[in-house]
Amino acid sequence: MRIEAVNVSMPSQEKDNKQIIDLIRQHSRDTFNGDLEQTLTRVNKLLNLSGAKSRRWLAAGEKPFDHIQKAVFATLTEAEVDKDEIDLLIYVGIGKGFLEPGQSYLVAHALSMGQVECFDLVDACMSWSRAMHIAEGFFLTKRYQRILIVNAEFGSIDGGYLFPHNYQLHNPQQLEWTFASYTIGNAATATLVSADPNNPWTWRFSSRPDLADLCSIHFFQLGLYSKENDRIGRNGALHFTSFGQELHTHALEPCVSLIREIYDLQPDIKCIFPHASSYREWDKFARKAGVQDKIHHIYPMYGNLVSASVPAGLALAWHNGLVNRGDRVAGWVGSAGMSFAGYSFTL
Repeated sequence: MRIEAVNVSMPSQEKDNKQIIDLIRQHSRDTFNGDLEQTLTRVNKLLNLSGAKSRRWLAAGEKPFDHIQKAVFATLTEAEVDKDEIDLLIYVGIGKGFLEPGQSYLVAHALSMGQVECFDLVDACMSWSRAMHIAEGFFLTKRYQRILIVNAEFGSIDGGYLFPHNYQLHNPQQLEWTFASYTIGNAATATLVSADPNNPWTWRFSSRPDLADLCSIHFFQLGLYSKENDRIGRNGALHFTSFGQELHTHALEPCVSLIREIYDLQPDIKCIFPHASSYREWDKFARKAGVQDKIHHIYPMYGNLVSASVPAGLALAWHNGLVNRGDRVAGWVGSAGMSFAGYSFTL
């Protein structure tokens, strides 16, 4: 499988850590029980420890679809492919505006993509990686020749699963399952892949469903579609709950094991693109795996881009000349679920 082109489009408004702190203060001053300033000092310390400096939010007048359109058109232009030459459009990730029909159909319709086949795939921050794995399998069946994979992770949109709800703190303890909200950035990506039997990808996955309660966004009353669990949905229906530190603690061993296996098989890997959930944690993972010099971090400047992390990192590196056609690179992801992946491919 060959990546013909990949592009990222991010909103224009930068939010630094101070601005995030100010927003938490604004939305929590009437609800917080305790010393708010002390808690905000802790949030600031945790953001700095994670390596966060800024992230992008939508400015007035910007919409997620503007960035979907920009990323898709840039990718098709770069690949010199007409939109009618796309056989399948897969929309991936958490950020979307529709439960029915699939967001993929709305994207295809808005872009006048005619008769393109469509479906959505949701696997938290693993979504793009899962879609790429599935795409390669489709190519082996020779059903499709070109597949476009699109996502638009805009969790910080007003009224979304993060803001302003998770910026309204009630007590210091809430940070345990809410802090990760303040690391989230926003981006849309578009990745065009085509069949190439001479360029197989190497994949390794593992899962820990017993840790599914560590990160969640639920729709309905708890217990209807799962067992009762007081860790799921702590911030309420349709809002992000994430025990971020526990997620990283449990991700360490499986993630290190997977990337070591990939790197042992293909030591010519030039660059590794991790899920951008924390600079500090992925740097620790990389040091333990012995691949610290290979990691390309985007978290400090752009935050956690959810399922867009790997394609955004790849697009930024590729367009800045840090990697080139013919280089072997790798993706490295730990995700809610929990699931873990390491994989490598040649550009």
